[in-house]
Amino acid sequence: MRIVLVGPPGAGKGTQATRLAEKLRIPHISTGDLFRANISRQTELGKLAKSYMDAGNLVPDEVTIAMAKDRMAQPDAENGFLLDGFPRNVSQAEALDELLKTEGIKLDAVLDLEAPEDEVVKRIAGRRVCREDSAHVFHVTYSPPKQDGVCDLCGGELYQRDDDSEETVRTRLEVYHTKTEPIIDYYRAQGLVVTISATGPVDEVTGRALEALKSGQ
Repeated sequence: MRIVLVGPPGAGKGTQATRLAEKLRIPHISTGDLFRANISRQTELGKLAKSYMDAGNLVPDEVTIAMAKDRMAQPDAENGFLLDGFPRNVSQAEALDELLKTEGIKLDAVLDLEAPEDEVVKRIAGRRVCREDSAHVFHVTYSPPKQDGVCDLCGGELYQRDDDSEETVRTRLEVYHTKTEPIIDYYRAQGLVVTISATGPVDEVTGRALEALKSGQ
């Protein structure tokens, strides 16, 4: 199964992408992982991407697309893949269509994770991360620490990252609505979009997604 996963920041795309890829036995291909892998291996594409990033510029679409093409050509993606964070805009979606067409394959579904904006802001703005170990993450509402501001696991200080502030989250949402959300209409015209609610327990959202993908509704 070949799937594109879309949804606003805070909708739980990373969590659901990992779980769905495991359940469907297909590789989870995220833009962030592509960049990190190419940069760490010092591939030509990685060096090129790093040159843009070091200069404070966005990595051009053609570089991102080339990385995605290379990854989708790997043996583990022969029977499908789940794309997370790509395509990020309509021009990337059009390029992906052309790429898949040349390979004689097509997407099976575009899974749209829907979450109310206020809920998204609450999810992200409430996150608190440990200064000692960034893998230790809490939430002021959903998973609060036993002691306010102190990590349960190592005693480190918990803080709110700059990009998790409410103002920054709303800016990120505006970028999503302007740049990424239009791909939903693009794919809806092809009859590929499957929309589900991303609110509720993680297991329920995963089950909802699997059922929707199975039924195509």
